[in-house]
Formats: sequence, C-alpha cells, structure tokens
Amino acid sequence: MNRLFAPTAPPTTTTLKPAAKEYRRVDAARLRRPVPAGDAATFFAPEGYEANYAYPLVIWLHNAGGDERQLARVMPLVSTRNYVGLGVRGPVAAERRGYAWPQTAEGIVAAEQQVAEAIAKAQGRFNIHASRIFLVGYQSGGTMAYRLALRNPERFAAAASLGGAFPEGHRPLAKIAQLRKFPLLLSHCRDSQSYPIDRVCQELKLFHAAAMCLTLRQYPCDDEMTTQMLSDLDRWLMEQVTGIAAAEEVDSAETGSEWN
Repeated sequence: MNRLFAPTAPPTTTTLKPAAKEYRRVDAARLRRPVPAGDAATFFAPEGYEANYAYPLVIWLHNAGGDERQLARVMPLVSTRNYVGLGVRGPVAAERRGYAWPQTAEGIVAAEQQVAEAIAKAQGRFNIHASRIFLVGYQSGGTMAYRLALRNPERFAAAASLGGAFPEGHRPLAKIAQLRKFPLLLSHCRDSQSYPIDRVCQELKLFHAAAMCLTLRQYPCDDEMTTQMLSDLDRWLMEQVTGIAAAEEVDSAETGSEWN
C-alpha cells in the first residue's frame, strides 16, 4: 500500500486500481479569515528544463487544511520532467491549520483570482503552453478545480479531481454548450465516507445527461490519495497533451478493471 495522503458523459471509463503511505489526517475545517491573493503560490520546475520548449502547466489545488507547498510532495510522484507545476493556496485560512476553498460566491471569485494571478506568475517565469493548462485538485481542491475549469473552459485544457465531488450550486454548468467535449478525470476512493459511491452514481447521470467527457477511475481504498492515483493522473494528462490514449490493462476485480 502506497498511501500518500489520508485526511478528513460519454465516453465514460471506470478503472479499479490497487490502492497505493499515509501522510497525515486533516479534520474538516471551518473557514476563518481571508488571505490576500498574490503571494500564495509555489512552483515545481521540471528536470532538464528547456526554455525553448512550451511546457504543459499543472495547477495543483490542495485539500482543506493543506497549502500550496503540498505541490512539492505531489509533483515528483506525478512526473519530474513532463510539466511545470504550480501550487496555489486556498483563499481563506482554515480554523486549525492550512487553507480552504469555500464553495460560496465570494470564495469562488477569490479562488478564481488566486489562480489567475498564480498563472500569470508562472507564465512570467516559465515557457508555458497556453493551450495545455490543467487544473488538478485533491478533495475540496478537486471540487474547486472542476468549478473553475467549468467556469473558464476556454482557458483550461482539462480538469482532474482526486476524491473531490462535482460542485453544487452557483451554476457549475452555466456554459454547458462549451463543455460537451471538455475532458474531466475523477479518481474516486471506493470506501470513501466523505464522497460515497451513491453520490458518484448520481453525478454520473448528470455527466451522461450533459454529454460530458468523463474518465472515472475507482480505487479500493478509503479517503486518501495514493501513488497509483498520481501515476494514473500522469498518464491521463499525457493523453490530453498528445491526443493518444494509452493502452489500458484489464485486470481482475481485486487489482483493477475497466469498463467502456
């Protein structure tokens, strides 16, 4: 088991993967004071960075109780060479520690501003491919990654959520006509208490009704992030970059299965 974190539309594919060292547990936190935007980002430079090559940008949104420095632990397990990484801090401080992503009108606008300012900083420092900017988040960060990408599909190439539910309220599908082929990845923990399988099934109906392009992968673990998820994330991101789908292995129900 390689557990990393353990805290508080057609075409649709579902893949069960073996769970992969527990990092820490974070209780669900209530919101407290606002955090000024602009100084809340960190970067991950790929090995052998080539200034003349336009890199894909992976924007990482941490879970509640985390912060932008989570990127330094995550990106080496995704890829050390394929992307520039950008960790963005949530716009409000959590009660106990870290920061959070409130799903309120003000919180959404603040998150949007935080991410936009961080992208501008990344573009000023690295050669970023403007058409290959990806939003990825963990738990509540995944929910916000979905929301921001769906609000700005012209700016982002795709979005991925690791254990974060589809956003509710504030019209996440207001731009549905532009979202028909927008790529989404959902990595779900089969035994999750915070994001149960019943909710996933309800959301799948929404994805199908909206004819959205979702890849769903389910892992035999509870509320945690695993190294297998991050490895699969890298493969999915590269599929979006190259336009070539990697060949999937079909395993038993114990180790992983895929349905189309």
